[in-house]
Amino acid sequence: MAAATQQMSSLPSGLRVCSTVPDILYLPELVFGGLVWILVASTHVTTPNPQGWVMFVSVFCFVMTFLWLVIFACGGHKNSSAWATADFIYHLTAAVFYLSASVILAYVTIILKYATLAPLDQYYKIDIAAVVFSYVATLLYFIHCILSAVRWKSF
Repeated sequence: MAAATQQMSSLPSGLRVCSTVPDILYLPELVFGGLVWILVASTHVTTPNPQGWVMFVSVFCFVMTFLWLVIFACGGHKNSSAWATADFIYHLTAAVFYLSASVILAYVTIILKYATLAPLDQYYKIDIAAVVFSYVATLLYFIHCILSAVRWKSF
């Protein structure tokens, strides 16, 4: 138990980023966020469609998570408590953004379901996959946020 507490009270760098909690969640966040980005980008967007917000969230979180991973891997945080705070705040923001984007994407998908045009059927299936991956990304960011809060409080 003491080793786990000490591990949570410091910020990892190097390859430890890929093996410590909560930082091990960076890779799944990138994978599922990238899938949402790809799937939403490959669907049909009509003019009064709020999927622009979904695209913004998926691209923003993908880029920021990648930058965060690089900063942590390079040790740019210098084990500062301010970085632990920033890590918590970033993941809280990402979780809220992804939750709002997931709800919007689910709403657009439900609306698309009732469109009776045959070519839209493939877009409907793509949107369903995007909704599922978006909610998985939301869950990953939320878990990362909670574990980052625990680390921040024990810092």
